[in-house]
Amino acid sequence: MTLPRAERVALVERGHPDVPLMTQAALRGVSRARLYDHPVAPAPEEVALTHRIDALYTAYPFYGSRRIAAVRGRAGTTLNRKAVQRHRRERGIAGIAPGPNMSKRCLEQRVYPYLARHTTSAYPNHVWGIDITYIRLHAGWMYLVAVLDWYARYVVSWQLDQTLELGFVLVAVEQALAQATPAIWTSDQGSHFPSPQDLDLLGQEDIQISMDGKGRALDNIVTERLWRTVTYEEVYRYDYATPREARQGLTRYLDFYNHRRPHQALGYQTPAAVYVAPVATRHANDNPHSPASRREKGEVSTLKCPSPVS
Repeated sequence: MTLPRAERVALVERGHPDVPLMTQAALRGVSRARLYDHPVAPAPEEVALTHRIDALYTAYPFYGSRRIAAVRGRAGTTLNRKAVQRHRRERGIAGIAPGPNMSKRCLEQRVYPYLARHTTSAYPNHVWGIDITYIRLHAGWMYLVAVLDWYARYVVSWQLDQTLELGFVLVAVEQALAQATPAIWTSDQGSHFPSPQDLDLLGQEDIQISMDGKGRALDNIVTERLWRTVTYEEVYRYDYATPREARQGLTRYLDFYNHRRPHQALGYQTPAAVYVAPVATRHANDNPHSPASRREKGEVSTLKCPSPVS
């Protein structure tokens, strides 16, 4: 199976003592010219400030730009509200409280109704959510996109990239649809969702498209809880220095999250176990804390999850 371009580029080791960059580019099937095109690294002060804003947002997602500026000011950092807004906008994060004029929609982008508002995810592959979050590094940051099955809390696919270009999102969408097809596909109203390319992929599978409402951050709360878990249990613990470390760490953690981490909302079963549970087993379970005892009965995917990595 051919790896996505972003992953092939990540495998290239610049400055390798034995294998020159030209040879590595040929072996990985990537353009050598693109490997020499190094983006300008952000200043250390910029990185440190971004990390502090990210930490505040993760701990207090209800803080807006004014409150974050005030907190940083008390800590001795001169920071105005516009700077906070810029950092948050560039990292794709926003407070959960609605701001002014949030009911206005972008006329250049088609907006779909939020189908999950009055629908409880009742079985695997009923509702899938997609979202992007910011992953901090010592000297910069990366972006993580994931497709999450809302019923089982199972991460169907994910991709990591150093830019917010559309390519890595499309790879995650294609990988998810290669495994199964949801009834509803929900996202926020960001610039990547839904792109014309997304619509083409989803339209081929006859999937209902859903978008959360403006000023209703809690519409996407299931995916937001995944980001909080990944941030506290993995990203903050290991404090990645390089993109390679981030990719290796997230690969390890998301496998653990799917296959070995007991999930409280699932009656302490793993997401993978719930995602592939046969109907008879799931509904015969008399555990009062299991999802079977708390959710509607419905269809269950027969998709086989990949075996956990040891």
